[in-house]
Formats: sequence, structure tokens, C-alpha cells
Amino acid sequence: MKVPVCLTMGGLKNSGLETATCGHVDAEADADVCVEECEDDSNTNESDSLCTMIAAVKVLLQGLGEDVNRDGLKKTPLRVAKAFRDGTRGYCQTVKDIVGGALFPEAGIENVIGCGGGSGGLVVVRNIDLFSYCEACLLPFKVRFHVAYISSGQRVVGLSKLSRVAEAFAKRLQAPQRLAKEVSKMLYDTIRPLGIAVALECWHMQFHVMDGKAYEVNSDNQEMCGWNYFSVCAGSGLFEDESSDAWGEFIAVLSLGGVNIKRSCTTASAGQQGSWCPFQSLDDMRLPPVNGKTLDDSELRSNGHMVKKISGPNSQLNLNLQSKVGVSFSMMVAAVESIISAVGEDPKREELQDTPRCFVWWLLNFCLRKPGFQVNGFDWSIADSYRGGSSPLLDTVASTEAVSSGFVTEIDVPFFSQCEHHLLPFFGVAHIGYFCIQEKQQLARSKMNAIVQFFSQKLQVQERLTKQIAETVASTCNTAGVMVVLEASHICMLSRGVEKIGSSTATIAVLGRFVTDSAAKVAFFQKILSRDPTRR
Repeated sequence: MKVPVCLTMGGLKNSGLETATCGHVDAEADADVCVEECEDDSNTNESDSLCTMIAAVKVLLQGLGEDVNRDGLKKTPLRVAKAFRDGTRGYCQTVKDIVGGALFPEAGIENVIGCGGGSGGLVVVRNIDLFSYCEACLLPFKVRFHVAYISSGQRVVGLSKLSRVAEAFAKRLQAPQRLAKEVSKMLYDTIRPLGIAVALECWHMQFHVMDGKAYEVNSDNQEMCGWNYFSVCAGSGLFEDESSDAWGEFIAVLSLGGVNIKRSCTTASAGQQGSWCPFQSLDDMRLPPVNGKTLDDSELRSNGHMVKKISGPNSQLNLNLQSKVGVSFSMMVAAVESIISAVGEDPKREELQDTPRCFVWWLLNFCLRKPGFQVNGFDWSIADSYRGGSSPLLDTVASTEAVSSGFVTEIDVPFFSQCEHHLLPFFGVAHIGYFCIQEKQQLARSKMNAIVQFFSQKLQVQERLTKQIAETVASTCNTAGVMVVLEASHICMLSRGVEKIGSSTATIAVLGRFVTDSAAKVAFFQKILSRDPTRR
């Protein structure tokens, strides 16, 4: 079999991946597709790196047991590769090229008392909103820059250049503390002011770990409620001294715009660094149990599983991967290392050494559960065939609020899923309403949670997820009608600049009575609107 040219580029060439990426597809046809995907790039190096990432993403998808040729995934490798390339384009930019000749002469205050203009005056640009990629897990995080400089030599810099320099460093694999230091140092070395100060506010998305608990988060920003908040500052020149008057002026100007950052954040950040990314704070990351139980090493070997244990500075991963998918854990890790190399980074850099394993864990944690496995002790292989009668899912629940005519609602059922188009998370809440034919029998809240989590724990699109929840509730609970509303935020939309922070997507699925009963729809929406405002 001829190996596609794209599978022998970059870090994939000697990793053994070329034999695993074409197991069930025609290699020559796959090569033609890859060349077509990459030929839009005039730069040969960019084209090669894009093809390398496309090949790596295909390995990851196959490691998840997915068919890379199914309709929803055909273009996913290209989309993911382009998103990574766009999100890390800062490696191709230099501060000198960005600033260029945008240093303009500006006379300062003429007398010797005071400062201003191009001689010692403070200039502050606030609220530069960007997204960067967390170097610990390769997931995007939001960063808000506040930049200040004290002019010198009767020169000022074009204000847009500060934003562009900030973006150049944000568009790399980053951690907040290094990001602040890099922007501060490079601006200081390039425009030669008396001092540069950078204050960052960063938000990292939360996610669910194996025991089902969400990582604890805190944020005073209403738009980013539920995200892990972290602030850090860095300074050069006159701002190297945290107690200087320059810092006092900078913090005061920020407060005028509603930004509250402590002057001591330059030192506090070191102690907070371990809590920045959830991966850095988890002592143990394990995949979901197989068939309802966690297997030890001997059981994994006897059941035909492959095991890979990795120890990091702050975590121990016990990862198992079904051998039947034909791609080993180490091959998936090598694929992620190839992506990191293709964007312009060194995967052997100390801060990135555990990143490929963490990213593979992230993907496998979503996609290891397959139909027929037990979820919350219930064998889902019987769910599709259930049509009334007794069921282990049905019980009487006094706490679930029911209205007249057997109308039952469950509001704000949380979910966390993975977009199959970009391999990035989307998360939110599901609202479910249904008419229960048998009075005093309805799904317990825990069982409704199980339904939502079962379908969200795999590569998904929100529209399909909404439909699957509605159909499963209808077939499991013997209902006369079901309506499901999903409200979600999509990281793939936010990080790629398509939507603004705070936007969300809603999808609706209706079955049975809800199709024709407008009053039932109105009653359901009223139930959603009447919930506690803090939960919206």
C-alpha cells in the first residue's frame, strides 16, 4: 500500500504512525485529499506543517475509534489543523516587524517641572481581549491585556502596535506568567521607553474530571462566570520596582475602567501558578472505568487492553486504550508532539513535556465510553428497546416538580461535550420537559443526568446531542411528548474569533405532543425563565 505523502512529514515520519493512519481507507485516495487540502498554501513550509497536522489529527480520531471518513469528520482534520495554525501564528511574527516605523516624534512638556507627551508621560491601553492556547493542555483560554509605557526621547508608539504585539505573543502556546514577561520585555527592548508594564487577566475553562465533579473555579467577571480566573503582572524599566509610583499610577488608571488588579500580582502569581490550569492541580487523572469498573494492570492485559502509565511533576496518569482501535496511546502522544512541532514549538521544552499526554487524556476521557457500557449502573443496551412497563430508570421522585396532565420538567441539567468539527469543548445546560403517560412515574434527576452525560461524553454537535436526548427520553420514559432545549457556549467559536465573549447557542428538539401543542411549549419556556436568575 502506498503511504500518503502527508503522513511522512515532520514528526510523524519516524514514529510508526504512517502504517496506522490508513488502516481502513484507500491510501492513494487519501493522499490526493491531503494534497488538495494543503495546496491552497503558497508557502511550502506552511503547506508541509498543515499536512503534518492533518495527518496527526487523523491518528487522534482513529485512536478514539472514530471513522475519519464519516460525513461529520471528513473535514475535521483540516479544520483542526487550520485552527491550530491560526491560533499559533505568533511564532511567525517578530516585535521589530510589527512595530516597524510606528515610533512618532512628540514634544514633551517644555519646563522642567512635570512630565507628559513624549517625555516621561504614562500611556495606558486597557482591555485588549484575545485568546491563547494553554501550553499545559492545548485548550484555548481567554486573556485580557492592559499595557502601559512611560515615553522617552520625545517618541510615542502607535497605539495599535501595542495590541498587535500582545496578539503576537498570545498566538503561541502560553502560560500567563511567561506571556506577561515576554510582552513586557520585548516591548521594552523594541521601543526603548523608560518603563513597560503589562497586567493580564486570564480565564481558563473548567472541565469535569473522572469522579464527575467540576474543577472549582472563581471569577468576578459575569461574562466569564464559571471559568478559572488568574491575574499576573510584569514590568520592565521603571516598573521593575513594584512599590514605584509608576505602578501606582497604572493601577489607578486601570481602576478608572473598572479593572481591579492588585499591585502585588507580580509576586503573587508564582504561588498561584500551580492552580492556573486544572491539569496542573489534579493529582490523579484516570479514564472512565470500562464496563463499570476500573481495571488493574493484570486485568487490562488479560482483557486485551494496552496500558500506559506516565508520571509528571504534579500528576500521575493511568491511561488505558482498547487495542481493537489499532492505534496505541504512544502513537496518539506522538501525533500531538508532531502538532506541537508543526506550529513552531519544541515539544521537549520543559513546560510542554507532559502536554501531549494531557491532551490525549482529555480526548480519551470524553470518548472511551461506548454504547452498551454501563453508565451510573444502568445498562444502556436496553434503553433503545424499552417501550413502557417497568424500567430501572423509572421511579417516583417527590422533588421533581410536575404540573397538570403529567407534565414534568428538569431544568439546568449540566453537560460538557466535545465538538467533532474542531475537537474543542462545548458546554452548558439542558432543559427537558415531557408528558409522562403513567402518573407518578418519571425519570429521577440522577437518571436524567445519566442520559445527558452518556450522549455528551463523545464527539458531538449540539444539534445531534439535542435530538439524541429527546429521543432517548421519549423511548425510555413512555412519554406522550418531549421537548429539549440546550444552551451552550462553544470554545471553537470563541477562540477562533467568530463570536464575542458571553454569546451562546441554543438548540431545540420537539417530539409528540409538543409538535402541535403551542401552549405546552409556552409553559415549558416559562418554567425555564422562572428558574433562579443566578443559574442562568
